[in-house]
Formats: sequence, structure tokens, C-alpha cells
Amino acid sequence: MKEKIRQKLQEIELQKNVEILFAVESGSRAWGFASPDSDYDIRFIYKHEADYYLSLWEKPDVIEFMTEDDLDGSRWDLRKAVKLLAKSNAPLLEWLYSPVVYFENEEFANAMRELANDCFSPIATLHHYLETTKNFMEVCEQEEVKLKSYFYALRTALAGKWIIESNSFPPVNFMELLPIAPQNIQEKIKELTVIKASQDEKYLHPKEVLITDFLMETVKFNQENASKLGSGKKMNEELDLFFRREII
Repeated sequence: MKEKIRQKLQEIELQKNVEILFAVESGSRAWGFASPDSDYDIRFIYKHEADYYLSLWEKPDVIEFMTEDDLDGSRWDLRKAVKLLAKSNAPLLEWLYSPVVYFENEEFANAMRELANDCFSPIATLHHYLETTKNFMEVCEQEEVKLKSYFYALRTALAGKWIIESNSFPPVNFMELLPIAPQNIQEKIKELTVIKASQDEKYLHPKEVLITDFLMETVKFNQENASKLGSGKKMNEELDLFFRREII
């Protein structure tokens, strides 16, 4: 499948007259809890030729595609990506540290990761994960729950807890977050991971009170500790210089 994805990315480069700088897997396949029928969530950063950035007028800064064999691809032009980096955008940071890389310009990727580390805002990323967890809480309290909803809520809840406890960006792989959860929660999550790996996305699982209670406790913990976190370093000049260097 990796080779098919790389071929599709090469097609996009030719069709759109762009250069893809970085392409990774996002979503459940990168997080480590895919179902058999999970899509491939391909996310990438690309750039145009220099003249594209000299126009007075706003131009499209997103490319998207979906294929019949579940390749769901999208994302951002270099200028948009760098602006989001300045805001410590959590989805972008997850791409930069994804364990599944389809292609990368190594010099570009290393520079982006270094800038991401310098720009990292604990408070901004915590709020992203906190709001995402809260968005899943209602469905997680139903008598039957899609395992996808449980795992999305658990991942973001633990990511927020990680930021509070370590003041660093959390691991993308969900299993690397588990050690900060209580032992009984870890065991239940591992049990649910085995079930999810054998069931399709539509599977409904009986409500797990242990998981729901843990989610509520973690949301409360994350909310109560958010104010202790700092914001990211302002790096407008450094980001401008990096952007200009990349497009020239």
C-alpha cells in the first residue's frame, strides 16, 4: 500500500504542479488502533513555484483527494503550514511526529520539527485536545459506543494529561501514552484494542463504565490544570526566514 500511496502523491505533484515536501499517515493507522476497514488518512505539505507566492490575490492553499481504495488525502500549502506552526497547531505537530512516513524531504522535515519544538505552546495544544475529548463525551456515555469514539476520546484525554505532566508534546502512537494511565485502565484499553482490530468501524460496543468514568476524571484534571501551562515562543522572524528560504 505504501508504494500505491507514493504513486498517488507523484500524480498529485504532476496534476497540481507542486512539490510535496512531506507526507505521512494520520488518524487511527498512525495512532495505532486501526480497524480492518479504516481509511488511509494521508496528510502532506507541499509548495508551489516562487511566482505563486508573489500574487496580490488569495489562492487555494489546500489539496484534497479520495480514491476508490480508501486513500483519503489532503492538506496544506507551505505558507499555510508555516502560519499554523506559529500557532502550535496540534494536527500539524502530529504529522511532523507521525510514526508512518510516506515521503519526506529530510532537510525540510528536520527544520520543521526544530521550529515546532521552539514554537510549542503547551496551553494551545492542551486546549485542542481538551475540546476534542469533550466533543466525544456525549457519545461515550451511551449504552452502546463505537470503539472509534472511545479511542479518540482516550487518546486526546491522555495527550492533554501528558502535556500537563511533562510540558512536552505527547507521543503520536497511542500505546506510548498508556503508561500515564492507571494500571486497570491500561489493561482495559489493551483489551479493547484487540477487539477493535477485529471489528469494522460500525461495531457498537457495550458501555464501559470504567472508561467513561476515567474520561470524566481526566477531562476535569486537564481543565483544572490548564491555567498552569505556558504559551509558545513568538518566532515570526525565524518563520519568515525559513519560508523565504524554502520558496526561493
